[in-house]
Amino acid sequence: MYSRKSNLVSLLLCIFFGYLGIHRFYVGKVGTGLLMLFTAGLGGVWVIVDIIIIILGKFRDKEGYPLKF
Repeated sequence: MYSRKSNLVSLLLCIFFGYLGIHRFYVGKVGTGLLMLFTAGLGGVWVIVDIIIIILGKFRDKEGYPLKF
């Protein structure tokens, strides 16, 4: 079973707005989205980690389902 959220959309949001946590808001992870927003993605490190996780297909939505391709 897969999430209704798109892996590609999440990747693009992370690349362009990752430091704001927009990709995390997109998949329903509001708490970590706010944390990224207030810390600017921990200086960009968290953004790079999330990009790698999304590319590998391991990023999940709030319910724990993997994103669809």
